[in-house]
Amino acid sequence: MRFLIIIPAHNEEGNLSFTLDSLQQQSFKDFRTVVVNDGSTDGTAEVIRQYTENDSRFETVNLQKSVHQPGSKVVNAFRNGLKTQNIDEFDIICKFDADIILPGNYLETLESAFKNNPEYGLIGGLLYVEKDGGWVYEGNSNKHHVRGPMKAYRKESFLQIRGLRETLGWDNIDSILLENLGWKEIVLPELQVKLIKVKGADYTIRPADYYGRYFYFLGLNRFLAYIASTKEAAKSRSVSFFFKIIKAYEACRKAKLELKISKDEQKAINDKRWKMLKKKWLKI
Repeated sequence: MRFLIIIPAHNEEGNLSFTLDSLQQQSFKDFRTVVVNDGSTDGTAEVIRQYTENDSRFETVNLQKSVHQPGSKVVNAFRNGLKTQNIDEFDIICKFDADIILPGNYLETLESAFKNNPEYGLIGGLLYVEKDGGWVYEGNSNKHHVRGPMKAYRKESFLQIRGLRETLGWDNIDSILLENLGWKEIVLPELQVKLIKVKGADYTIRPADYYGRYFYFLGLNRFLAYIASTKEAAKSRSVSFFFKIIKAYEACRKAKLELKISKDEQKAINDKRWKMLKKKWLKI
């Protein structure tokens, strides 16, 4: 099986070489990597050049400078990299971040899992962050969800969900749509991926605005959005945080901001969230 790896990179001169080195050191060699320089103003382009000039498996795409917002811009960069390639030449489509270090057997293990399990549509490892001189599990998500920095899709499943959506919440939308189509999302815990930079460090959006917009663009109806907002407010032990999230959510509804999912997909997402709610809280 052949891998196509797309890596969006915005001002990653201090991190990108670690990611690309870890790819060059993979035990599995049959891949192509497209690094999308998303309007970087630092030395990212020079870092990329060091690899593209010396390894034919590495290519680059340069985009104009743009506002870097959560979700939409990283997917925009990914899609710009993807359209430069003939997808028919590949079996696995990967979206990796520019600040991760992959274990040397990462691609080999993914390839074996995809080959031996035709129902697997999305596979990834677990994220680890540096703490007190060691690497520990990040713990920001459940261990059954493949995080955005290290997604690997079977091409057929990727095409069936119509690729990644240029919106906040894209890395949860893909999971729900895959499951709705009968594909399995699999986390392989033995694959420990090191995350160099704390996620969200580049973003200036306030947490309440983030969650309000996230719940809206995920397609949640008002009831489920309010339930999700209550959960986030409870974590912060702040009633005011709940109202701030709701304010951001309702502002999106009032403005009728465009969703990147169809009505059927929105229904599938709400049905999935409702089932999760009943299972976890109502014990149904």
